[in-house]
Amino acid sequence: MAGAGDKVDYVFKVVLIGDSAVGKSQILARFARNEFSLDSKDTAGQERYRAVTSAYYRGALGALLVYDITRRQSFDHIPRWLDELRAHADKNIVIMLVGNKSDLEEQRAVSTEDAKEFAEKENLFFLETSALQATNVESAFQTVLTEIFKIHSKKNMVSEPKSNGAAPAMPGTKVLVPGPAQEIPKSKCCSSM
Repeated sequence: MAGAGDKVDYVFKVVLIGDSAVGKSQILARFARNEFSLDSKDTAGQERYRAVTSAYYRGALGALLVYDITRRQSFDHIPRWLDELRAHADKNIVIMLVGNKSDLEEQRAVSTEDAKEFAEKENLFFLETSALQATNVESAFQTVLTEIFKIHSKKNMVSEPKSNGAAPAMPGTKVLVPGPAQEIPKSKCCSSM
């Protein structure tokens, strides 16, 4: 996340949604601060918070739709979360289905194949992560942010063509798309909510 004195080139709102206790807060904490808290309370997925959904989704350009690979019910609720997201968010929102807790393979209740099939059917990106072990957490955010950047760069190029072919500047956290040997600094990657 950008610090107070950092120059911000792009701000992309990315939301994390899914049932309670699937690891949304842990994924965000791992990405934003590279930390993992075992004592965190996750209530954002509870029904009583449904009243704020339109405000939560408003302006979101990306979403991580998270389920727990060890809890089949959390995966079975994904279609409902996806319907809600699509009803309240921008039609061009970039969505990644995230199977969290891949470190608990011996307790797996949702096969990777089932999740891949669902993601393909719904035209979603898909990745399994472990917030505990920091596996694929950064990749999940980078994929979503890279796609958002591509979509919005194309929109700006179409709506404001320039004679020199350069893409126009977009307002807002710096997104550096890595090359083969480039590391993306987490401190300037995204704005998440």
